[in-house]
Amino acid sequence: MQIKEIKIEELRPTNVFPQTPFWGRIKNKQGYISRGFEFSASKKLLTSSVCTAKNIYDDLLLLIRYIDHQYCYAYIPYGPTQEPDIEHQGVFLEELSEQLRSYLPSNCIFIRYDLKWQNQWAQEDDYYDSGGNWTGPPQTEFQEFRINYNTVKWNLRKSPVDILPRNTFFLDLTQKEDELLREMRYNTRYNIKRALNKGIKVQEYGSDQINEWYQLYTDTAIRHHLPLQDKTYFSDILKNQDNEPEGVRVKLLMAEKEGLCLASMFLVLSNKRGIYLYGASSADNKHFMASYALQWEAIKLAKKKGCIEFDMFGAAPNLNKSHPLYGIHVYKKGFGGALYHRMGCWDYPYLPEIYEIYKMQEMQGQ
Repeated sequence: MQIKEIKIEELRPTNVFPQTPFWGRIKNKQGYISRGFEFSASKKLLTSSVCTAKNIYDDLLLLIRYIDHQYCYAYIPYGPTQEPDIEHQGVFLEELSEQLRSYLPSNCIFIRYDLKWQNQWAQEDDYYDSGGNWTGPPQTEFQEFRINYNTVKWNLRKSPVDILPRNTFFLDLTQKEDELLREMRYNTRYNIKRALNKGIKVQEYGSDQINEWYQLYTDTAIRHHLPLQDKTYFSDILKNQDNEPEGVRVKLLMAEKEGLCLASMFLVLSNKRGIYLYGASSADNKHFMASYALQWEAIKLAKKKGCIEFDMFGAAPNLNKSHPLYGIHVYKKGFGGALYHRMGCWDYPYLPEIYEIYKMQEMQGQ
């Protein structure tokens, strides 16, 4: 494997939104240090089925965050995008971590990979119940044993926290609109039709409507006990988008009834993928079903703009009613698509003793 540093603006277009120059610019404003890398690796490092020494090439957005004046850590959101075979994943991450070490500050405690790769245990029948619900991965010790198999240093650790959503629904936008509608639950199709019949209109706005969005967003977050981003964060998302067709474009959509905003969302178009990044809705006038019309218009818009898939960006792992995302899961499941389970966050410590202290602090802060 070989690595070289590049400017973040040189990162190539990708469907993986958190691996784009756009995301690097946004995170810079939040106190991270964004850095870009290009790496090449033998295909033999990713798979056993390839009988060639040809290399694969990929880009990597890496974020450095200082936790105090003395120490920092590195974070790779939904990267690397190249997904090795299961038996190669640990070896690949170990090699990548060691190659990146020389590019990182000497006081970097660990590197954290927020892996978008399909969860290994979501591919095994033993981890599903009789109703087809995924029961989740096994205990941490078993996960670490498998992913470290064949590594030299046995150094990969399951993070105590996950940052980006581990579970989501993906919709196939290569289908026609009537096919997408047929894949939805009956209640979802009915609610879309009902919203449109009641006069719900979906409009696109710019940063001039950020105050209205933020009020709706704040009310929603408080109502559902969700963490809050500040208003500047959303303003930056709208102002810093790319202009290139293959780059990142962001649209603030609002579902309205007679000038009153009832639901709103941030739709991200990243290369060939549409993403439902943030959503908010009014606690009043729920009978208008505005959020259903809003989501359907976002799906159609992403398809019109050339996207081939739509990421609902966050759901519960199954239909367990006790899960805090159960209601969101049911809502998103209604639009069809396939439930996808990611590997979540994995750490590679560079300073093991300090890492264990930081890990304990993270666990206590959950």
